[in-house]
Amino acid sequence: MLLTITISITALVAVNFLLLKFSSNKISSKPKVNKKPIVLKPDIVLEQESKRLAPTGS
Repeated sequence: MLLTITISITALVAVNFLLLKFSSNKISSKPKVNKKPIVLKPDIVLEQESKRLAPTGS
């Protein structure tokens, strides 16, 4: 019985490795990556407001 279980598990592992080796999920070419940043609205200017904060007393 132990021999049958060992042979069955070994056969399943071998089939799993064969399926992994010959799987059809391979990528044929790498996609081109655009490294330039995309500027959506170049006319926007960030303005920082300086407000005086109230004292907290801590």
